[in-house]
Parts: sequence; C-alpha cells; structure tokens
Amino acid sequence: MELRLGDVQTTALIPLAVKANETMRKNARIKDKKAVEIIKALKINTKPYDKFMSHEGVIARTIMLDRQLKGIIQNAPDTVIVNVGAGFDNRFERVDNGKILWFDLDLPDSIAARRKAFPQKDRVTMIAGNALEDDWCGQVKEALEGRRAKPVFIAEGLFMYLTLDQIRTFLEILKNNFPGGGTLIAEQNCKMMQKSEKHHDTVKNTNAHFLSGTDSGQEIAELTDGIKLVEEHSFNEEMKKYSIRGKLFALLLSKMNDRWATFVW
Repeated sequence: MELRLGDVQTTALIPLAVKANETMRKNARIKDKKAVEIIKALKINTKPYDKFMSHEGVIARTIMLDRQLKGIIQNAPDTVIVNVGAGFDNRFERVDNGKILWFDLDLPDSIAARRKAFPQKDRVTMIAGNALEDDWCGQVKEALEGRRAKPVFIAEGLFMYLTLDQIRTFLEILKNNFPGGGTLIAEQNCKMMQKSEKHHDTVKNTNAHFLSGTDSGQEIAELTDGIKLVEEHSFNEEMKKYSIRGKLFALLLSKMNDRWATFVW
C-alpha cells in the first residue's frame, strides 16, 4: 500500500504508531489490531512517531474518549457519530453497539489511504471532504432521519492544526446544518504548546504546525453564539495512573497537556 499524505495529514501516523506499539505490548491498555496491520503493511519506522509523552498522551486520550462515547451510546443506542479528521482511527470497532451509524470524515488524500486500509462496513461511511466546507453534511443529515438521538462529532488531533477563525467556521457549519442541536467532543491544546511546537516530541518530526491553542475550552465556545462548554478534562487525569513520569508531568506541568472539551448547541 502506497502512502501519500499532506503535512498535517501525516500527523495521523503518530496515533497510528502509538496504538500499534501499545497493542503489541504484553499488558496493552488498548487493543488496535488494525493499527498493527497498517504499520506492518506500510513498513513504517515508528520511532519518529512514538516517543514517551506522545505515547502516553495518545493512550490517555484514547481511553478517555472511548469511555465517554460508550457512555453516550449506552444512553442513546441509535446515535450518529461523525469522526472529523479520522486519519487511521479505528474507534468504531471499540465502541460499536450494533446500532450506531458512523462517519469517518477527512481530506481526500487521507480518505484515499484509509479506503486502502479499511474494508467497507455496514453502518460506517467514509467521506472525503473538508470539515471547513459543508458539502459533507448532507449524508449525515440523511442518516439522522428517523433517529431520536442528536449527532455527536468528535475532533481528535484536529483543532491545533486550525486557526481560531477556521475553528469558528467549523462551529458555524455544525450549528447551521444541524439546528436541532448536537454534541462536539474536541481535543484542545494549550497556548504554550503552540508557542513551543518545535520541542514537541513527535510533531517536530513532521512538517505540520500548531496554528492555535487555548487555555480553556471556553475560548472555543466564545467563538460563536450558541455554543456551550459542558466539561473539560486534561489527559493528565488518565496519564498519571500509569507511570511516575506521568504523575510528575501532571504535578509540575499540569496546564501543558492536551484536554478533551465537550460542547453542545
């Protein structure tokens, strides 16, 4: 399988490498056999994409988001979920209840690579599109017909590669196309991380750049009317459970880590 990805899209190799290497560990905290399969098929050297802090951060965010989504799905079994900037993510396999509908949205080059790696599945649709344009919304609207649950959008490893103006555009697309309301769960990074991106242990090994950062999800909510911040949780909450380094990072650099923020409209 040949891989051709843009600069930002290449960052999808970071969680892919981490999940593959974690899966192959004896006491793996998450299992993603598809990640292992892709890494082996592409013969990717995972060393540039899998360093300690990124590894622990990806594992923490994976565990936290899986847990949150499973709770949402338990309460609303017919939920429609849109994975924005899907990359090589295989979350559907871990949270599926046999009823949800799932969309993996990403730019054309990422979806072209994804189609080679992932077989077509019932209730899963891949969409090649730009999250900052609303062409993709029609398919999701159709899926929502006859379903009681409001849509859920997840943005993992996305917002830091967008400017605040671009994030505002995305929020307005959600509000305007899904006026009945919905939930957005988005990863946030901090302003300090944006400024010190050249020191990031794995992103520095790509050509991508952090274009925004926030100290609170409230800054995102205030970008446009009608968006409400519900809760926000640092990855430190999970990372500190597993290692001394994780505990020290959470204690000494508590505001440096990424966070999951949940918004509704």
